[in-house]
Amino acid sequence: MSDRNPSPTNRQLLIILGIFTTIIVIMISFVSLLFDWAITQIPISWEQKLGALIIPVYEKKAKDYPQQQEILNSLLDRLESKLNNKLREKRDYRVIYIPEKTVNAFAIPGDVIGIFEGLVKEVKSENELMMILGHELGHFANRDHLRSLGKTLAIRIAIASIFGDNATLANSIGVLIKTISNATYSQSQEYQADEFGLMLLNKTYGHVTGATDFFKNFKDKKKLGWDFFSSHPAGEKRVKRLEKLIKQKQYKLGEYSNLELKL
Repeated sequence: MSDRNPSPTNRQLLIILGIFTTIIVIMISFVSLLFDWAITQIPISWEQKLGALIIPVYEKKAKDYPQQQEILNSLLDRLESKLNNKLREKRDYRVIYIPEKTVNAFAIPGDVIGIFEGLVKEVKSENELMMILGHELGHFANRDHLRSLGKTLAIRIAIASIFGDNATLANSIGVLIKTISNATYSQSQEYQADEFGLMLLNKTYGHVTGATDFFKNFKDKKKLGWDFFSSHPAGEKRVKRLEKLIKQKQYKLGEYSNLELKL
C-alpha cells in the first residue's frame, strides 16, 4: 500500500516555519506602526491624568529641595517660551529634581521632566544643562515618552490577559514608574530630540555654545557605567551629528552662561 500522506522533509518544515515566522513578523510590524500612530492621537488631557498617577512618587523625593526646583524650573520656563503655540497649548512643563546619584534625565507623562542630582553635578554651564532640558522637551514634542511607555505596558497587559496574571495588572503603576525612569528610545528618536534641543538652545541664547559639551565630556560609557548612556546613543556619534547640524544650519557660537545651581 502506498503512503498517500508522506512525512514532510526537513526542507519542507524549514520553508513552512520560515513562512510562518515571516507572517508573524509582518503582523507585529504592522501593529507596531499602528500603535505608534495611535499613541500620537491620545489627548493631552489623558496623558496628564496618567501623569497624575505617577508624578507624586517623584515629587515626594524632591520635596526637600525647593531651591533646586525653583532654579531648574526658571531655566525650563525660558526654553518653554521659545516653543511654538501648538507645543505650549494645554501644557504646563516643569522639572522635578531627584536627589539621587544617577546620571540621567527623562520625560514623564504629564509635562514633567525628571532630572537626577547626579546629572546636574556633572554639567559645567547653564548652556550645557539647557541643551539637556531642551532635548527632553523634544521627546515631549514627538511624544516619544508615550511610545516607549505604551509598548511596555501593552505587552504586560496582553500577557496578563492571556495567562490570567492578576498580579501583573495590579502592579501596573509600579511598572510604569520603572519604565519611565529607564526609558529607552530609538537612535532616530534621540537624534530628533537632539536637533530639537539644539534649535531651542539657539532661540534662547542666539548661539549654540554648550550643545555638545555633555556628550564630549562623558562619551566613554563603559568606563563610567552611567545610566544615561545605557539608554542613549554613543556620545561620539551624537557629537559628530550635532557638529554637522550646527554647520548646516549656520548656528553661531558665543559665550557660556554660568550655572547658578549649587548643590
